[in-house]
Amino acid sequence: MKILVCISHVPDTTSKINFSDNNTKFDTNGVQFVINPYDEFSLTRAMWFKEKQGASVTVVNVGDPSTEPTLRKALAIGADNAIRVNAVPTDGLMVAKELAEIVKNGGYDLVLAGKESADYNGQMVPGMLASLLDFNFVNGCVGMEVEGTNVSLEREIDGGEEKVSSSLPMVVAGQKGIVEEKDLRIPNMRGIMMARKKPLTVVEPAGAATGSVSQSFEKPAPKGAVKLVDNVDELISLLHNEAKAI
Repeated sequence: MKILVCISHVPDTTSKINFSDNNTKFDTNGVQFVINPYDEFSLTRAMWFKEKQGASVTVVNVGDPSTEPTLRKALAIGADNAIRVNAVPTDGLMVAKELAEIVKNGGYDLVLAGKESADYNGQMVPGMLASLLDFNFVNGCVGMEVEGTNVSLEREIDGGEEKVSSSLPMVVAGQKGIVEEKDLRIPNMRGIMMARKKPLTVVEPAGAATGSVSQSFEKPAPKGAVKLVDNVDELISLLHNEAKAI
């Protein structure tokens, strides 16, 4: 089984976010980038398939050279090789089209990704990718087993979980539950050294057009001061008249 894991290069969630050029561009100064947490859950599941079933695991990212340390970390975790599509990601459809070309040219059986990226939270790319490829698709996956070409999955739905059966080839968008946080892997020194020798292939983009453009960014309004109240009647009045919560 050939597995492709899509990796997003996102700011660490503890980073302080700022914008430049009159709030039209994200300011990367002082920001540490990491593997998208949802993608890391799916990568860890791919490693399980590699160790238990002998699958090969390739990681892919659409990005400029600054994303290569993130790909190297994925290689240190245990992926066999990496691909970087040499293009700056502009929107979800553009990324999905570039990834579709990688899948078509690589003959992958299973494409794993996170359900969304931790920066834009769009939840677009995996579904678009499956549609472009005409692959089966499951989103919000919290459990997965593969036997031959048959796939058993569990996915999160409102109020519970749903069990699904499908078949390869397919795209699966995972989240916490496909593996648990305790199962995530921290690269050790041996993995880091081996990652330096593993192939990281840079391919030129297919030239997918941008479907949308970000016009500007705006930070959330700062939270107001805390107001302490002494009794329930006053609290109810404030919730009703000021907060408009009831």
